[in-house]
Amino acid sequence: MKVKLLFFLMLTVSTVFGQTNTSKDSLSSDTESQIRYRHSLGASFFMLGNFLSDSPDYYLLTYGYRLTQKDRIFVEFNTWKYSEPLGTYGKSEELYPGYVRAFGIGIGYQRFHWKGLFTTIQATPFIKQYYNTNNNKIQKGFQLYLQLIAGYRFEFFKKRWYVEPAYALKYWPIDTNFPSDFEEIEKGVPKYIFEPSLNFGFKF
Repeated sequence: MKVKLLFFLMLTVSTVFGQTNTSKDSLSSDTESQIRYRHSLGASFFMLGNFLSDSPDYYLLTYGYRLTQKDRIFVEFNTWKYSEPLGTYGKSEELYPGYVRAFGIGIGYQRFHWKGLFTTIQATPFIKQYYNTNNNKIQKGFQLYLQLIAGYRFEFFKKRWYVEPAYALKYWPIDTNFPSDFEEIEKGVPKYIFEPSLNFGFKF
């Protein structure tokens, strides 16, 4: 399974970065004069989950920069807490004897293929703080969190605001320093998951 996932990752990366537009129309559409708003700030509608009784304390803030009409890079701050393995998140049979608080700053590349249709590749290193059931800090760990995303951008209000429903393959090949009792629950759990996302943002 890991080999298949790595192959899929490499294939997608090569597809995303390997696309070129050599026609005159494509080149002219990427001129600076036609990119009205290069900067953007974004977040996630999933932060509304913070109002639930079992809040994940999930916060996401993204700054993006439009290089061309089809290419965008971004930096993203992300933090949340969880009390079950990510590979079975929402369906885990066992919960941790405590929880994890993660903080990460990631970078990504977004490619627009046709109108609002896009793919994104993103990497986020997380610092993880483990807590026990008494809400005491135990130890720290590190996680490398990779995402391959496909979605569509809908733009509103003179194309200043946007919403991006998408679906992502999330994979964490590096995940270190679990406490022993957390590690027992992690055994046999996948290191990847498919999840939807619903981000929004403002261009300026």
